[in-house]
Amino acid sequence: MDTAQLSVLINADAEQVWLMLREPARIAEWHGWQTEGLDDEIRQIYYDNVKESADHLRLDMSRGDAFTLEPRPDGTLLTMTRGTTTGEWAKYDDDITEGWCMFIQQLKFKLERHPHTPRRTVYADGTSAAHTKLWDALGIDTGWLPDPGEPYKLTLTTGATLSGKVWYRTDTQLGLTVADYAEHGDGLLILARRPRVEGLREHPGAQVLASTFGLGAAALDSIGAQWDTFMETHYPDA
Repeated sequence: MDTAQLSVLINADAEQVWLMLREPARIAEWHGWQTEGLDDEIRQIYYDNVKESADHLRLDMSRGDAFTLEPRPDGTLLTMTRGTTTGEWAKYDDDITEGWCMFIQQLKFKLERHPHTPRRTVYADGTSAAHTKLWDALGIDTGWLPDPGEPYKLTLTTGATLSGKVWYRTDTQLGLTVADYAEHGDGLLILARRPRVEGLREHPGAQVLASTFGLGAAALDSIGAQWDTFMETHYPDA
């Protein structure tokens, strides 16, 4: 795969963004989702064989990946440059790039919307031998969705009604702020389609990643149950 660049403009100064890349507790508030192996993953990616620039504007990581920070009048442009993956890891390359796309959007959301509130995540994934299309299964007509930054309201096939703003869109991912995913403000829902990859994933798949803030246990469990039921119905093949 050719080297890829992923960029987001974050409404925060470069020092704040740098701290989000260098302090383990802060990285855990946006990288990936809460799972038993998250601390080890953070150590391997952000601390093993890495190089920091003296001006704290560049972080070089293993396998050629790098973060660069560009201070701007309206914030900081954060760019992730992917290295070229070879050998056994090559089949994972597109998945890794898609993951970074999700994670830098979560970093932006964390800093801009909930810099001081801990997140709690809901994550579900699966594949579909029936080649189910994620947007169709959810009842989302992406052709009628507003542009990023604009308000939306959707009633999904799960029965849930979501409202907020479109956070970002790509060909394979949809990020939505969700009012019900936070006690104050909103949370972030990322829906991602995953294509079939020979030797890695035999059927097309989907990922659901919800970042919630300040919710009680009952509300969080309800969100998790909704998405577990959806995935078990439409993407039951792990």
